[in-house]
Amino acid sequence: MQNYSTKELSNIIYYKLNESKTYLQNYWNNKNSFHADFFYIDDLLPKNITEEIYNILLKMNKTLWNKNTSFREKKKGFFELDKVNVLISNVTEAFHQPNVINIIESITEIKSLEADPSLYAGGISMMNKDDFLNPHIDNSHDRKKKKYRRLNLLFYVSPKWEEKMGGNLELWSKNVKERKTIESKFNRLVVMNTNKYSWHSVSKVKVEQARCCISNYYFTKNSPENKEYYHVTSFNGRPNENVKRIYCLFDNFFRQQISNLFKISRGKNLIRK
Repeated sequence: MQNYSTKELSNIIYYKLNESKTYLQNYWNNKNSFHADFFYIDDLLPKNITEEIYNILLKMNKTLWNKNTSFREKKKGFFELDKVNVLISNVTEAFHQPNVINIIESITEIKSLEADPSLYAGGISMMNKDDFLNPHIDNSHDRKKKKYRRLNLLFYVSPKWEEKMGGNLELWSKNVKERKTIESKFNRLVVMNTNKYSWHSVSKVKVEQARCCISNYYFTKNSPENKEYYHVTSFNGRPNENVKRIYCLFDNFFRQQISNLFKISRGKNLIRK
């Protein structure tokens, strides 16, 4: 297969977004009750490139994956991109290029966005049968607590994925009772706002097939609320998980206090070296 450079991939992404710019702007500005503005676009890259990305991830050395298993989540993550095929690194870097950042700025009207080369809380994720991610709001900052997290970019690469297979993105209302499901469709890019109210989750995977996603975050130096604030990644239970909801309240509180006291961020060492 042709080895696509970062520049070539960023140009493909830029032109795909630019040709649908007006539609995506309208979608982004269509306010909803889920407290997370978002848009998605399908067929982001040529099909053969995205299929190759997925095949590379399936063949990766299992020891390279970082496993997260708790009442909050069950999934695997990976961010040491330079240890695998160059295509994985190039497609991730493509989202860091100025042309891609600029077109997303234009669509969302969020200025002075910056990518995160360290991939803090980003990178590659893989979810297998029974894996899940409970409703949560993302950590408000980068790992050094210098910049505010503003956008979450999710690029799904699992072929022939259907909503009934689970593993789908879910956006929640502020009280985490109303849900909107966005299918983790093959070759789909979702861009969503991340703030104090952008509760989101991933439904449990129901099939014996890997659900893979390339994640990136964009940040700004200025607070979106014109005042300083900080919160850790905070979790909640689903509407039918009353005990977990109560437990999450205490868990979030204590992790917030520990972070404030010791000036640390969860998983700050899990970054691209």
